[in-house]
Amino acid sequence: MKAVILTKYGSPDVLKLQDVEKPTIKENQVLIKVHATSVTPADFRLRSGKAPLWPISRMMMGFWKPKKNILGSEVAGEIEEVGKDVTKYKIGDKVFGFGRLAYAEYTTSSETTSLVTMPPNLSYEEGASIAFGGVTSLHFLRTKANIQNGQKVLINGASGGVGVFAIQLAKHFGAEVTGVCSTKNVDLVLSLGADRVIDYTKEDFTKSGQIYDIIFDVVGKSSFRKCRKLLSKEGIYINIVPTYGLFIRQFWTSKIGKKKVITGIASDNNDLLLLKELIESNKLQVIIDRTYPLEQTVDAHAYAEKGHKVGSVVITLNHKRVS
Repeated sequence: MKAVILTKYGSPDVLKLQDVEKPTIKENQVLIKVHATSVTPADFRLRSGKAPLWPISRMMMGFWKPKKNILGSEVAGEIEEVGKDVTKYKIGDKVFGFGRLAYAEYTTSSETTSLVTMPPNLSYEEGASIAFGGVTSLHFLRTKANIQNGQKVLINGASGGVGVFAIQLAKHFGAEVTGVCSTKNVDLVLSLGADRVIDYTKEDFTKSGQIYDIIFDVVGKSSFRKCRKLLSKEGIYINIVPTYGLFIRQFWTSKIGKKKVITGIASDNNDLLLLKELIESNKLQVIIDRTYPLEQTVDAHAYAEKGHKVGSVVITLNHKRVS
């Protein structure tokens, strides 16, 4: 089968399309025929070797070279084979969720891994654009920050892969939402439900004087020090690009004071189920910036890594073409 291989860290050019052996499944696994995957921040940070929390992250990824030579953390596809112990899925089921080595024609997944069946109103391209941004938003807004109806929420990076979900989900929970984005994305952010938009090319939101119950920085461009004065008495500052400093802040604010810092990573299959329900009821919109065929994965990474994508960058697989 065809797969995009990573043998060393570096620029997008280190990614190579090659023929590799088709994976085999274990008794509790399914074989997925991949129709679409995506380029998430996790993917291009793993490729570059510049993931947060260096050197711990580098030791987990492989210090000198990648331990896993195929990227792809989101997947949408069709189950082609099931292990004898699998009861949740059957051959022919269309699924989406968190992938494992999804930059390939086929990948395997445990039955307990974060996958759900696709609703009929969802395309493969859309299915490959949900897990990272949707689950991250739900995990931090609902599970960690306990978002409540009527709260004031600011989302920094509102037009990106996480931000577009964060806006819609915050509105779903009844919050008053302010989105921060560039000029060209103001209309999109408003169309997704934001009550107010701050154009960061014209205004620094940390100097706005507005008070928020939750500040959700999905791009890691702000700091607790600058945002603290904008938080309500028991406000929460969330930054999903973890650093050692943020973890220290998270620890100390959990012990001292009423304003809190939250950071870390997210992955929860139950969150995928809620996202599926919202999509089925047309309450959640998926935003795709660009799509690239598997053969152009280098270009997809180069574009996504610039940091100006709107929603998701998707990689598609045409099995007749790449076989």
